Amino acid sequence: MAVVVPLRDLVDELQTLSDETHVYLNKITGEVISITNDDFSFVENGDDWREFTESELEQEFFEKVEKALNSDEYLESPSRFEIDEYEIMERFCLSVPDEKISNLLLENIRGSGAFRRFKDTIYRYDIEKEWFKFRDKAYKEIAILWLESNGFAYLDDMNRREQSS
Repeated sequence: MAVVVPLRDLVDELQTLSDETHVYLNKITGEVISITNDDFSFVENGDDWREFTESELEQEFFEKVEKALNSDEYLESPSRFEIDEYEIMERFCLSVPDEKISNLLLENIRGSGAFRRFKDTIYRYDIEKEWFKFRDKAYKEIAILWLESNGFAYLDDMNRREQSS
């Protein structure tokens, strides 16, 4: 039976990507995990990491990190640069029906501090719910495309959580 990846797990992790964080998919179990550069460094320093882990849960996590580093069991997801949240913001700006707000948003995402100005503007005009819905949909599309291009099936569990919120 093919592995089925819960879409919400992958989307949630993709939305936390940073320069320091990477997301991996276990090709056997479908589990999605985030691993930081510090986690990798800790494991790369040899087997000493086993002596410093304090709990069974921590031990299990670093065993997964080691497998992500040294085996084909894990597949790295797209990086935050491949996802390009700026482009997602720009598409959102263009989708806003009020031309005045749309133009203001487009103006605010230019130059240094674009993300902060964008967030300030969506809250000022009370369209943050629309933004987060748009962003979730964009990340969902990215996740589905990535999963399908790598031959994985997925469980679309995105709507269940939205409906219960």
